Amino acid sequence: MSRWQAERLSQLPAYLFAEIDRKKREAKAAGRDIIDLGVGDPDSPTPAFIVDRMGSAIRDGANHKYAFGVGMREFRAAVANYFKRRYGVLLEPQAEVISLLGSKEGIGHLPTAVVNPGEVVLCPAPGYPVYVSGTVFAGGVCHTMPLKEENGWLPVLEDIPAEIADRAKILYLNYPNNPTSACAPLSFFEKAVAFCKKYDILLVQDAAYSEIYFDAPPPSVLQVDGAKDVAIELHSFSKTFNMTGWRLAFAVGNADALAALAKVKSNLDSGVFQAVQVAGIEAISHMDHVQVRAQLSTYKERRDILVSGMREAGFSVIEPQATFYVWSKCPAGLDSWTVANRLLDESGVVVIPGGGMSEYGEGFVRLAMTVSADRSNEAVTRIAKVRF
Repeated sequence: MSRWQAERLSQLPAYLFAEIDRKKREAKAAGRDIIDLGVGDPDSPTPAFIVDRMGSAIRDGANHKYAFGVGMREFRAAVANYFKRRYGVLLEPQAEVISLLGSKEGIGHLPTAVVNPGEVVLCPAPGYPVYVSGTVFAGGVCHTMPLKEENGWLPVLEDIPAEIADRAKILYLNYPNNPTSACAPLSFFEKAVAFCKKYDILLVQDAAYSEIYFDAPPPSVLQVDGAKDVAIELHSFSKTFNMTGWRLAFAVGNADALAALAKVKSNLDSGVFQAVQVAGIEAISHMDHVQVRAQLSTYKERRDILVSGMREAGFSVIEPQATFYVWSKCPAGLDSWTVANRLLDESGVVVIPGGGMSEYGEGFVRLAMTVSADRSNEAVTRIAKVRF
């Protein structure tokens, strides 16, 4: 280990997407035509009406200063209005809403705000790697909650030992789920809220994919009566509005937890660029804009191509009802890294091996709906030619 590297960095698992990106770049450098169904970064641009609002906001000199604090009053009010329209949930904008530099930042900083060294964080697996890395940086201890197909990719809260739950400070949930694309019913959120009240745990629901759905709109954990006593929810503009590079998100819910997170942020960042917040207000105030809704039809077309194509190629796939991911079971007897490596080597298609996300993701690969319909068709045509 380098003398300049803190010991805590050695506790981090290898960042999966960095390894996938390295292999992809090597293949491209060799002149191969690569179809990337790996990292979930939308391929469509941010809707023009949002870009236009950003254009005017960035020309206003008042927006060029430090954006200290937890977000513009107007931004937090727009978030509260969205929650009332979408979920029927009332939020107090000044205490129960804060802006984030992307939900990744909020997830990464939250354990520093809430968790003392040696305390437990309940992390779903497979799951977003930052649940673990943020815990490690705070000196916390991760306890894995397996997500399994037979349980609908929901954690079995009853399986968490009481002595672990007694030491836990955070319970992470993520629905609609990355990578499995599972949705959690409101009844599960009710059970999770009751569990967290029993053990005095902060429930953190990562709702980054809440607006990427193909059937019924997924619920919010804050729709559960009394949820704000123990819960916060994080939402991102990245996937909903194709704004991954803009770094804009928000957290809502329990005021004490948000105040703690805001205190960490005030010491480590200077807030979200105000012009971006202005553009965010325009975005979230027009969720039904034709340019926003149109992408759901685009993703549905790609979903149908990938699901039918993978099935024809001999893979077992459950049709996703939300997110822009297809979670596909590997052919019998093969591990996910073998499948992913062979698909890249023999077909030039990049997928994410579930085993790279967790041992509980082993046996599956994740495909993203983030290339065009034509390229999606080309991808599954190539995959079908690989003989496993």
